[in-house]
Amino acid sequence: MLWIIGLGIYGVQGISLQSLDVLKSCDVIYVERYTSLISDTELCNLNTLIGNGGNANIIVIQRWFLEDGREILEKAKLMEVAILSYGDPLIATTHTELFVRAAKNSIKVNVIHGASGISSLIGETGLQMYKFGRTVTITSEPQSAITVYSTIFDNLILGNHTMILTEYKNRSGGVFFLDPIKALSSLLELERDLRSSACHEETFAVIVSRVGLKDQNKISGKVRSLIKQDYGAGPHTIIVTGLLHFAELDALMVLTKNIDEPGDNTLYIQNKSANMVERYVPKARSALAKLRTALVNEMKPKERSRLTEIFDNAENYIEDAVRFLRTGKPELAVLSIGYAEGLIDAAGTHEHFLAGEQKLEPED
Repeated sequence: MLWIIGLGIYGVQGISLQSLDVLKSCDVIYVERYTSLISDTELCNLNTLIGNGGNANIIVIQRWFLEDGREILEKAKLMEVAILSYGDPLIATTHTELFVRAAKNSIKVNVIHGASGISSLIGETGLQMYKFGRTVTITSEPQSAITVYSTIFDNLILGNHTMILTEYKNRSGGVFFLDPIKALSSLLELERDLRSSACHEETFAVIVSRVGLKDQNKISGKVRSLIKQDYGAGPHTIIVTGLLHFAELDALMVLTKNIDEPGDNTLYIQNKSANMVERYVPKARSALAKLRTALVNEMKPKERSRLTEIFDNAENYIEDAVRFLRTGKPELAVLSIGYAEGLIDAAGTHEHFLAGEQKLEPED
């Protein structure tokens, strides 16, 4: 039997009675603390809670041991084995993968869920769960910020909030939590290069630290203000808000330490396709107007007729692009403006174009 047990967000103090009874009957108890910190003090408290009724020692395992999983599964075939983790255990993909492997090997698995840190911090801010887009993690690696920046952009296009989990490591030299200031600074640096308005100094965000602990902290404001705050120890989570409901606005003002009035981050953002079309349409119209003036008056009647048809088609494609953009179809708008520019380019090389047609129509 394999038990996958979540401690919830309050550490050992929040362990359920059901979990405690199960742990007392287990032969092996594994504790992982790479997804979030479970301190040595908490492990001592857990040993005390299990007491003499327990049969197993608590074994702290490394990430590789859980990912490999072979020893855990072999023991679970013959004994009562438990894996204990912070929060809700099946939020971590490694635990889910082990669950699947156990099921494939006909090993019975029971899961005892705990309060999830992710859902808890959303609730603590008063933001609405169903308005969150893709969640992403930012680390101290520079490349990590690129993925985070792109995720914020994609979520904002849809009006969604973005939850950014910050890096945590439990290593031999001590516990490491990525400072939210460093995370935001790396996103600001990307903004200076990419200029897509996904995260700039006026972006409104919320930073939640140590959710579930007595000293949990929730600060909201614009990035320019947030990078001047002290957040203390982790774990930290950054939320870049999307389109805010009036109830969310009220909650942010009341439930967080609010520095700046909440703003609508979607006002700064624009779909890349829409941005392209808005830039290309005026240029295409200008080029088309110049070509009409420069070329048509120089052409013979038959040549003029052919170019006029090309110009008319190009103009129709430009108007199609504008209409598609207005009706919320930016991808189709990009296609239309592309066709228009193709025709304008062809007309711009009219001498080669007409020469080709003359080969097809030698009677001309």
